[in-house]
Amino acid sequence: MTDISADLGVSIPKLQQEFDKIITSEGLQYKAPEEAINLLIDATFFGREYGFLCFHDTQKIIYFAEIKTETVRDLRSGLRELKEAKYKIKSVTIDGRRGYYNAIKKILGPVPVQMCLFHQKAIIRRYITDKPKSLCGQDLKRLMENLCKENQQNFIDDFYKLTEIHHGTLNQRNEKGGYTHTSLRSAFRSLQTNMPYIFAYTDAQSLKIPPTINHLEGLFGHLKEKINIHRGLNKSRKKKAIKFFLKFF
Repeated sequence: MTDISADLGVSIPKLQQEFDKIITSEGLQYKAPEEAINLLIDATFFGREYGFLCFHDTQKIIYFAEIKTETVRDLRSGLRELKEAKYKIKSVTIDGRRGYYNAIKKILGPVPVQMCLFHQKAIIRRYITDKPKSLCGQDLKRLMENLCKENQQNFIDDFYKLTEIHHGTLNQRNEKGGYTHTSLRSAFRSLQTNMPYIFAYTDAQSLKIPPTINHLEGLFGHLKEKINIHRGLNKSRKKKAIKFFLKFF
């Protein structure tokens, strides 16, 4: 606040006093437009204590709520608020968090759900690393490099071919009876689970479904840059500043 105080010629106590008067509210920020929207959903966290779940309509953040962890209950609460406000949803793009698919379908009905391609790639990379040592991991890495390039059916066919080719590796057991390559199995399971939602953006091209939530991630990065400038804020004022910026992002 020191720089702002100097620029405006106002003392820091006075500046803090005026800032504390600002009213920031969570929840729905805008009335429902007449046209249906493509909805992006993601959360961002500030340390381990709290974060904010945000809904974006590809132009602005239309809903946000403070959360401690990203839960299905928080998602349901936000979706219900949008539904009660008569929002019409064309599609939903998410990061694939467990339980989200079912919650969206239950509340919004048969709305196309898109798994963020960026997050799917990141999930696989986390399991097999950037330099997988096994042939199975190397083949999966090459497949993921073509996620946005290949024809949808070719990608699906190539994935299931890999599961057959590396069946032995994926089902190999150790001397204790457990699976030897648990990370590889997790990578294949993640891709198989999300497969029905990876190509929603190509299945319904007329809806112009965003294939990633990168735009929202970019806003989060911009938000944190702004907040980091004001590191002297106490927790209460920091939260208020975050809410203030979210309202206008």
